[in-house]
Amino acid sequence: MKSWLQKNYLSVIGIFVGAITGYFYWKEVGCASGTCMISSKPLNSTLYFAVLGFLVFSMFKKEKADVK
Repeated sequence: MKSWLQKNYLSVIGIFVGAITGYFYWKEVGCASGTCMISSKPLNSTLYFAVLGFLVFSMFKKEKADVK
């Protein structure tokens, strides 16, 4: 488990940062009418931004080159 975390620490940080951002987006911006798909519920907003955080932070992961 520890080696998996060491390999993917940026992605895990991205998930946490995205989830926190999504919750605060729902809290501060939200959707007054309740018809917005993402920002109408805190769970939707949190999960959506967690996925976005994962994708953005995983872009900065360095891949090791296969040397033969």
